Amino acid sequence: FLFVPTVEVKIEVVIPEKERSKEEMSPNGKASPLIYKVNGTARHYHLEEHPIASNPYHNPKDVVEASVCHVKDLENGQMREVDLGCGKALLIKESGEFHAVGHKCPHYGAPLVKGVLSKGRVRCPWHGACFNISTGDIEDFPGLDSLPRFQVKIEKEKVYIRASKQALQTQRRTKMMAKCISLSNYNLSSTNVLIIGAGAAGLVCAETLRQEGFSDRIVMCTMDRHLPYDRPKLSKSMDSHPEQIALRTKEFFCTYDIEVLTEMQVAAVDIKNKIAVFKDGFKMEYNKLLIATGNTPKALSCKGKEVENIFNIRTPEDANRVVKLATSKNVVIVGASFLGMEVAAYLTERAHSVSVVELEEVPFKKFFGERVGRAVMKMFESNRVKFYMQTEVSELREQEGKLKEVVLKSGKVLRADVCVVGVGAVPATGFLKQSGINIDSKGFIVVNKMMQTNIPGVFAAGDAVMFPLALRNNKKVNVPHWQMAHMHGRIAALNMLAHGTEISTIPYLWTAMFGKSIRYAGHGEGFDDVVIQGDLDELKFVAFYTK
Repeated sequence: FLFVPTVEVKIEVVIPEKERSKEEMSPNGKASPLIYKVNGTARHYHLEEHPIASNPYHNPKDVVEASVCHVKDLENGQMREVDLGCGKALLIKESGEFHAVGHKCPHYGAPLVKGVLSKGRVRCPWHGACFNISTGDIEDFPGLDSLPRFQVKIEKEKVYIRASKQALQTQRRTKMMAKCISLSNYNLSSTNVLIIGAGAAGLVCAETLRQEGFSDRIVMCTMDRHLPYDRPKLSKSMDSHPEQIALRTKEFFCTYDIEVLTEMQVAAVDIKNKIAVFKDGFKMEYNKLLIATGNTPKALSCKGKEVENIFNIRTPEDANRVVKLATSKNVVIVGASFLGMEVAAYLTERAHSVSVVELEEVPFKKFFGERVGRAVMKMFESNRVKFYMQTEVSELREQEGKLKEVVLKSGKVLRADVCVVGVGAVPATGFLKQSGINIDSKGFIVVNKMMQTNIPGVFAAGDAVMFPLALRNNKKVNVPHWQMAHMHGRIAALNMLAHGTEISTIPYLWTAMFGKSIRYAGHGEGFDDVVIQGDLDELKFVAFYTK
């Protein structure tokens, strides 16, 4: 243990007026939704008049001062969490200079003091989000918000910090964003930027455009009924309601004039005339287009696949319904995928029984290798999950229209009230087949380092693309990770604005099961050997995949 003496530090937090988040806006904006009509039907945009910003620094009671350490108490390259009375900050010393920023990662609240400090950036210990220590800006993902930055002063060998209480308590900062010049001047059936898809890639694209000063119209459309939400939580926290996992509030979209059309499906894209044609016949012209439609889950093709209570986890409603139906019942999960295994882990304490059916001999063999896969499988078996490996489903049997049994090709019959299918996905790009946009044989959209397709002004991002991966000598790969979708959206936005920015981030994924987190960095396409450091049986290890 390291004994740390009591020391004094002073930190000051200053947030420029334009950078203040929605919490600092006065709630006097009145609803004024834009509508357009298609075949006589009114469709509403999620849009309201702008709330008016208020100045949070008029009242001295909103500001806190605290002293936390002597200048010699921190060595270069050290970080320390400091308590300012009404909240904490992360104090950093690098190259002889002190910096102070929010101490929690805005993504899931990880303590950044346990992260990695290197070359002016601190990286989150849980999911790899990266922040500039001088500005607080987020520079790698996942997550949307930056860190609040606190001014640091040195007086008489002591470090002083002055902070707004709000910044300390929220621990996050929305980067400065532009707003539309005048929405009233727009033709409702045309937009400067159209984003098809409202996942991480689409949302980060829209936010980046605003952060870079883009003040023209942005429209996002989604087949979903909800505003963008944290999709990874659907399998990790299955009883979450849509508003609990929303990435941004409705007020946020209103404040920054990012229009979202929900339950709207694009059926075709006319690249010659720059028009998106919706399934209900509505047409929208665009200047720049981002396609971020993600994947569509594969369905089972066996007999009885139309029986009730068989689910792909695609929406919050799917996840909520599975939890409700699975409580004290028998659950069969087809596919030991990340989604399937996370669902299995989540349901073990709720369901009467959980069974997993998989073609491979161990879970995650392709990703983690046989040794790690067996260790994970052992953890699941110790939590009452039964595995039926190297087999697949031949029939789904019903009783009164609802699932009753799952029959395997091995001949085994499993009792089942609910079946969750996690056997992979295909890119949701069928609507682009006749568009002229370059699609490969598997349906992936092919893009360059700037997320541009073969069509000028048309970009693509997220799970549905093949892009050049810098650490694989620019070999084109598909990386369907949440972190990568964020970065794709940012790079696409920057290049819509002709910044000439190339993608160079490292792929990163994580999964969480039974309180254990597996984190994976890099991109492995097969491996010759797995070097294990640590204890596999205790699930405290690092694995290096070599080729």
